[in-house]
Amino acid sequence: MLRLALVLVGCLSGLAWAKPLAPAEVTEVVKIIDDRQRNSGDYRSLAYLEQKEKDKTDTAREAIVYRRSADEKLMILFTKPKGEAGKGYLRLDKNLWSYDPTTGKWERRTERERIAGTDSRRADFDESRLAEEYTSTFMGEAKLGAFDTWIIESKVKPGVDVAFPVLKLWVDQATGNVLKRQEFALSGRLMRTLYYPSWKKLYSESKGADVWYPGEIRIYDEVEKANSTIVVLKSVDLRPLEANIFTKAWLESKSR
Repeated sequence: MLRLALVLVGCLSGLAWAKPLAPAEVTEVVKIIDDRQRNSGDYRSLAYLEQKEKDKTDTAREAIVYRRSADEKLMILFTKPKGEAGKGYLRLDKNLWSYDPTTGKWERRTERERIAGTDSRRADFDESRLAEEYTSTFMGEAKLGAFDTWIIESKVKPGVDVAFPVLKLWVDQATGNVLKRQEFALSGRLMRTLYYPSWKKLYSESKGADVWYPGEIRIYDEVEKANSTIVVLKSVDLRPLEANIFTKAWLESKSR
């Protein structure tokens, strides 16, 4: 994995001189985005979610996010406030399930599911899978504040289930990090705009290289204009997790 990371970094440095990007170069940029966020092992972080909605009091939630790269598993377990504690989401075999301890029931959800009623989606907490799920095209270059960016449009591949079938990405040419992301419905309607004001890195023993993750994500609902969510990821830990953690029984046990 370390060798792969070095190759990708080398590709990124070379691409900085290419204007516009050729199709093969766009593919490399997208692979870099995915690889930088992939741990090749386990992942645990503490997430804070602040939700603003029109004519409603702002709300705050706390959750623990667990991931396992080997089989693409994901769990989100809410711990605060008290009324949300024990609720969670589990991604198994590419299916997303939600659990409510007050009823003891599991329900299958779509990728469009608003996580805990916020403007966030499952993909905001998961590893990047752009190369696997989308076909990407170079759309041009643009300044985003002080950053030189490539604009890349990504359209979902046939048979893949995602929250939004069309994406537009503003990618920092210097680092390969996504700085801005817009998500569209199949009709072309803009649904969400996301900004990534900070990226952080942590060395991964399992990967043999650094893993990058967004320190903060600012999500703006483009349908309900007054609604927005801020996600802050803290206390990221890449040590191995319990073997049986990604099970319905394990999540249920946390609400007893």
